[in-house]
Amino acid sequence: MTVSVYLDTCSIQRPLDKLDQTRLRLEAEAMLGVFAVVQTGKVALISSTVLELEVLQNPFVVRLQHGRHVLSQASTIIKVDDTLANRAATLVQEGVKPMDALHLACAEAAEADYFCTCDDQPLRRTRAIADLNVAVIAPVELVEVLEQ
Repeated sequence: MTVSVYLDTCSIQRPLDKLDQTRLRLEAEAMLGVFAVVQTGKVALISSTVLELEVLQNPFVVRLQHGRHVLSQASTIIKVDDTLANRAATLVQEGVKPMDALHLACAEAAEADYFCTCDDQPLRRTRAIADLNVAVIAPVELVEVLEQ
């Protein structure tokens, strides 16, 4: 059975961050592991037009190329439409930041098993949303799930 995962921009870019803290190093290694499993086909990577736009706006060439490479492996690309924008607006009312809400709405629309982020705010805020249809998970947790 293939697991489907939507990675937000911060998780995609984590391996390129300054890794001066243990948590950052662990997350970077976890994401490299996730990328490797995606290449085997055991994990289906989901992307979206909003994720592609966010990656393309990165002014740093190495980060732009890395993000494009990761997203080129996506098996599904969700296009943002009015329905997704409305769902995102509902998530914003629940305390989720607008860009995170768009990503979450896309992950739900794709019926992703997991939405992976390194950002603490969506990890905390989404736990209280009863009707969220995707599991929000940190990179290290995701690796643990994928290794089961």
